[in-house]
Amino acid sequence: SLPDSTGSVNGVDMLKVHCSHPHLIVQLKFCKQENCRRFLQSYREGALRESLQNHLQLSLAMTTVPLETELKAGNEHLDSMLKDEDRCLECIYREKPDRLRDAEITELEECFRSLIVHQSINNNTAVKDCASLNSPTLPYPSPGSSLSPQVTFIFQGQEFANRMLTPDDHQKFAKLVSKKWKQVGRSLQKNCRALRDPVIDNLALEYDREGLYEQAYQLLLRFIQSEGKKATIARLIAALEENGLISLAEELLGLHSNEDCS
Repeated sequence: SLPDSTGSVNGVDMLKVHCSHPHLIVQLKFCKQENCRRFLQSYREGALRESLQNHLQLSLAMTTVPLETELKAGNEHLDSMLKDEDRCLECIYREKPDRLRDAEITELEECFRSLIVHQSINNNTAVKDCASLNSPTLPYPSPGSSLSPQVTFIFQGQEFANRMLTPDDHQKFAKLVSKKWKQVGRSLQKNCRALRDPVIDNLALEYDREGLYEQAYQLLLRFIQSEGKKATIARLIAALEENGLISLAEELLGLHSNEDCS
């Protein structure tokens, strides 16, 4: 549907797909302004939505698929300004992507390209087979997904298994990091493009009314969404250690609970 809306297979690039029930959020990058204009026209006229519905009906084997769409560039809702194309383009240009393409998207595209359609002899229906496909569950990758090369790491002289961050890690971090969430963010941003300036300051302003918990939560959410499988406990612990948050690191590693049991 997306290539159709821009008139070119290379006219648009998917950077990230994020599932936040009941929403499916797709982050896009346009290669040329003309491609972006064609996308806006297709979206405004309803052609993109119709194409999406048609593809979904085929994929899900359903006669009708209820679908609502929303177009955003940063905090700007573009649906209300679609008639002003130049203004939309200006908003989109201001939000040029600050992150790399997610590796999982590349894996999915490669898998789709290698799909083999088998003609079933029994029911004479087409079955799409892709045994190597690992469906991403975002923002938290599944526990069985491959990790970074760093299988273990050392903290306070002890060796721990590296793993991907979990929802429990996320909640504990947001609850306990307090005012130092910015410092931790600046430590993480060294190897995370999605947190580079001015992202952290923008988060502080955007979620100022919600307080420290929400600011810290949104910070780590950006990290997890951007890094995918690479958003590991080892990277977060290193950032906490760098900022003297040893107690929080111990909490995430379960050291406090172990001490209580002994």
